[in-house]
Amino acid sequence: MLPGAREGIVLLDKPPGQTSFQALTLIKRAVRTRRVGHAGTLDRFAEGLLVVLIGRMTRLSGLATGMEKEYVASFTFGTETDTLDPEGVVVAQGPVPGREDLEAALPSLVGQVMQVPPAYSAIHVRGRRAYQAARSGEQVVLAPRPVTIHALSLISFDPPVATIRVACSRGTYVRSLARDLAARLSTRGFVSQLRRTRIGGFRVEDAKRPEDFDPACDILPPAALFDASSDLHRLRLRDECRQKAGQGAPLEDSSFLDPPTTDGLFGAFTGDGELVAVVERRGARYRYAAAFPSPATP
Repeated sequence: MLPGAREGIVLLDKPPGQTSFQALTLIKRAVRTRRVGHAGTLDRFAEGLLVVLIGRMTRLSGLATGMEKEYVASFTFGTETDTLDPEGVVVAQGPVPGREDLEAALPSLVGQVMQVPPAYSAIHVRGRRAYQAARSGEQVVLAPRPVTIHALSLISFDPPVATIRVACSRGTYVRSLARDLAARLSTRGFVSQLRRTRIGGFRVEDAKRPEDFDPACDILPPAALFDASSDLHRLRLRDECRQKAGQGAPLEDSSFLDPPTTDGLFGAFTGDGELVAVVERRGARYRYAAAFPSPATP
């Protein structure tokens, strides 16, 4: 990183009309490093919460991507586009369902379901992104994948548009959810608006627009990632174990002031809140997911 660069976590409220990559431009300039990434892409038409990781925290993007996500989505029934969003062209039409049928259909998609991703997605197919093949006019056939829909609730219905709150697992495509819900109602549908409101314990109410970002006060410490996830936990390293943990040397329960009593994924922190390593405990044995051999550049 450049002298004076910062690292940590930023909660960004991405505006519609930008790609997730474009939304990071102002952040990169402000923090003076190109080591900036995000956990969980939002489509260009979509808006809402991006969890931005700066500096060495980019190595932990998989941890943030795996957290439960929540959206407020507008599903427009009676019309389907090729992209399943407002940027596509209309390819099919059907009737607009009634509210009673819509409410009755929602529970059928809650739980673990097999979901076929949209043809216009970033999934690799024969060495190419699916959306590249689709734009070239090729027929794209994607295999269904298991995802979990934790909750679906109808906020409002102003035909043909239903506003629905969606809580779901990693890998869920809300655009596919609109298509599948419409199919259960014997019609067609697409996502006309989408706002991500939550990733784990991070909420969009606490996020900043890119133009309002201030690196002096809007960068959260690494501990925030562990506090925001029910699957991640924090441990405090003994002072004498800081160096060996940063170098990836073997650890044991006695390396910590507060050794865990259960297995899981843990962040190993110093007493002053510095993240030294991420380790997985299995049967009192520790395996490194990441190690940080030197303190963050201030």
